[in-house]
Amino acid sequence: MVKISGQAQRIRIYIGEASKYHGVNLYHAIVLKAKELGLAGATVFKGLEGFGANSRIKTSKILDLSSDLPIIVEVIDSAEYLKEFLAFLDDAVQEGLITVEDLEVRRYSPKKGR
Repeated sequence: MVKISGQAQRIRIYIGEASKYHGVNLYHAIVLKAKELGLAGATVFKGLEGFGANSRIKTSKILDLSSDLPIIVEVIDSAEYLKEFLAFLDDAVQEGLITVEDLEVRRYSPKKGR
């Protein structure tokens, strides 16, 4: 079953690991909302080091261990399906960066045998 093909968009949300939304980790709330809206998928990446608008370097080095490492959440789907999701992000992401990129989906299919 193919949900998307051809032109789509990728949303990237750059946040801190410690960011919360209604008492839960923001990255988890974002994934749950994407699932609730029936979007094609979401992936959370944990960064080893980085900095953002506040210019504080966050790192996983043992001598300077941060409890707020960089997180990137990626969501890909067609633009029409992402409209409601973007409205949620505008409310949920209080500190961070949200980008939207056009892309072409070559393949989107579940693992065979499932």
